[in-house]
Amino acid sequence: MAESTGFISLLKTGWAAGGKALRALVYAMAIVSGLSVLAIMLVTCADVILRLRWVNHPFIGAYDIVKILGALSLATALPYTTAVKGHVAIEYFFHKLNRRGRIMVDSVMRLLTMVLFAFLTWRSVLYGLDFYRNGQVSQTLQLPVFWVPYVIGFCCAVVVLVVGHSLIHPDREMIKP
Repeated sequence: MAESTGFISLLKTGWAAGGKALRALVYAMAIVSGLSVLAIMLVTCADVILRLRWVNHPFIGAYDIVKILGALSLATALPYTTAVKGHVAIEYFFHKLNRRGRIMVDSVMRLLTMVLFAFLTWRSVLYGLDFYRNGQVSQTLQLPVFWVPYVIGFCCAVVVLVVGHSLIHPDREMIKP
């Protein structure tokens, strides 16, 4: 019986460490998202300033950079938004259900969300592989862009983990906003 309790405590310790690691990853991705938005602002401002009459030379590749950073900022913000339950939800009918009904609907919706984001992970990786095989590059700067769908797929995989954490711990927020 002592071995059983030792295993259970080891499992709980590992589970807690996994939750902390997931939380740290979500925070790191939120920082990347914020830095991406900041970089978008800086590139856009530089492009506007360089287009003024007295300089008259646009920021070459600004469109490519902003497009890539926009995709990164959106993708890396998804896990944090999911963790703080910041998505828009219409709960009028949800609150009309009894407790058991709410738990069932919430669990089914979380499972469907996990399936959707797992599918998006898979398709993003395949899309990135297609970009890699075809040598896809950005329009102006000719930067390889195969890695962008990989990052999007990774972010979707983290969303699956976050939703799974919320499914296992339905009464607790993973991260306080």
